[in-house]
Amino acid sequence: MELTLILGISVIGLLFALFLIRDVMSRSTGTEKMQEISNAIKQGAEAFLRRQNRTIGYLAFALACLIYILYACVRTPTGNDPASSAVLALWTTVSFALGAACSVAAGYMGMWVAIRSNIRTAAAAMKDMNGALQTALRGGAVSGFFVVAMSLLGVGGLFAVADFMQAAKPEHIPLLIVGYGFGASFVALFAQLGGGIYTKAADVGADLVGKVEVGIPEDDPRNPAVIADLVGDNVGDCAGRGADLFESTAAENIGAMILAAGLFKANHELFVGSGLTLLGVLLFPLVARAFGILASIVGIMIVKATDKEDPMSALNRGFYVAAGLAMVGFYVASRWLLGPFYFNFFICGVIGVLASVAFVYITQYYTEYKYRPVQSIAEASQTGPATNIISGIAIGMESTGLPVVVISVAIVSSYFLGQHSGLNHAGLFGTAVATMGML
Repeated sequence: MELTLILGISVIGLLFALFLIRDVMSRSTGTEKMQEISNAIKQGAEAFLRRQNRTIGYLAFALACLIYILYACVRTPTGNDPASSAVLALWTTVSFALGAACSVAAGYMGMWVAIRSNIRTAAAAMKDMNGALQTALRGGAVSGFFVVAMSLLGVGGLFAVADFMQAAKPEHIPLLIVGYGFGASFVALFAQLGGGIYTKAADVGADLVGKVEVGIPEDDPRNPAVIADLVGDNVGDCAGRGADLFESTAAENIGAMILAAGLFKANHELFVGSGLTLLGVLLFPLVARAFGILASIVGIMIVKATDKEDPMSALNRGFYVAAGLAMVGFYVASRWLLGPFYFNFFICGVIGVLASVAFVYITQYYTEYKYRPVQSIAEASQTGPATNIISGIAIGMESTGLPVVVISVAIVSSYFLGQHSGLNHAGLFGTAVATMGML
């Protein structure tokens, strides 16, 4: 039942992403001049990503072959191996290849929609703010749903197939498919590196030539380098960030399952005596993440703003609804799958969600024009570039303090709750549950 739920909600997430694509693509693309600029950006972004993904494909294939050879022929088996060398080599290689492919797909879909929703957002902004807000949000949400749904579908699907084929004992299967997270990390490294370098090179070049030497305002279409700048933004911030987020969710899903397997082994008698099953404890992280997809669907759909309203207020409203529903989902999943030991781990999930809410507030404080940090940088700019640089660097350094405090409090408190849950060696699992809530 748990696997069916995970895979079913994952499919719902992908179908909702397709619904968002259809909704965005049905909107106006503006004037002919707007389309000319947008098409140039789209052409550049797709050309770059084709070249980048081809290179990633060659490297991933070579590394997959190397992984198989190392596991099958070079590595010395130990008594702690989850399966034989041949089985371990096959599943690690397959999961690596699937993780890399899903990471590329998630990143590509995010960028594919972005380069088509940008012009539609601009066209909608000529009419009303709510249309522009919804177009931008729904276009960006496609990437999020592809990332989380494909991560769940990949990990859950691999687990289901390995369990059906009896490749290993259920508690050992997460160790067989750990290559999925490595494949996702491999793609994220190149996507971020390639996209990031290209973005910065184009961005700095466009600024130097256009703004400094010629005096053209930033992002003015009269500057040809702006096209390269915006291509880089789409490649790095959409495709690269999508692959990076996919890697984070995939690695956390598998890592939490591995910790869950260790937790069940350390508390076998307690779990069995409470009527809990190994499969339920193993899949608890994925079930909780699946409920998060449903919460996000509701959050996305309720975002609506009036022309006189601050768009951040509408976005925050949707975020708070999604966060609240995610907490409800954590309660249902933990009560269902962790039985009498649920409460502390439910609170761990809540701590993770609240940490993400804190990050939203901290980010807004340090980047929005209403608050002291941005205002102090603007004030320093009036006396020249030297004071601007000093103030900017100081605020940048200051802005790292609160996130460190929030993360530290979340880790320590969730570890403490895990340790005092009534289970043995549950501290690390508590931090894993909090991380799931944050993601």
